[in-house]
Amino acid sequence: MSSLTVSDEQVSATPAKVIQPAWVRVMHWTNAVAMILMILSGWQIYNASPLFGFSFPREYTLGGWLGGGLLWHFAAMWLLMVNGLAYLVTGFATGRFRKKLLPITPSGVLHDVRAALTFKLGHDDLTVYNYVQRLLYAGIIVVGVLIVLSGLSMWKPVQLYYLVMLFGDYPTARYVHFFCMAAICAFLVIHVLLALLVPKSLRAMIIGR
Repeated sequence: MSSLTVSDEQVSATPAKVIQPAWVRVMHWTNAVAMILMILSGWQIYNASPLFGFSFPREYTLGGWLGGGLLWHFAAMWLLMVNGLAYLVTGFATGRFRKKLLPITPSGVLHDVRAALTFKLGHDDLTVYNYVQRLLYAGIIVVGVLIVLSGLSMWKPVQLYYLVMLFGDYPTARYVHFFCMAAICAFLVIHVLLALLVPKSLRAMIIGR
């Protein structure tokens, strides 16, 4: 009986496994705030000179007018850039990207997509990303880099002319920026839905365990 008691005490005293380290959680939520601010203020800026035959509803924009939208956008831009750069450097330096996001294979992605569509995709071990998650997270990093570069080329097209040349010209940079924004919005919708379907993943991103 004493051995069972000791064993029970040892199990209860064992700390839960850390799934998301503190630096990941802090940067994740900082990035979430920055992205929401940038999207809403970006919609305000877009409405001043639409690329397509529609505008975003005023109640879903930030800034009130073009000048206000620009101020919010630039403020959030620095937060996003500093936080994003820190995330990239830390992710590569700690080996987290290599461990979490690689490998990505077409067969693995197709297998997990079929499993997800039939509600058979397991989420037992949150420390291991499935192939769909790996593809989405790796892809959104690339999109994030593109939206920053296209945004900088639009902000300072004369001083950063080489970035404008990277996209071909200024109008093309605007289109790239818009479609990257659309991709990020789609990613956020999928990301939130997955978090709601697997609540323990949201818990891990809040308290780490």
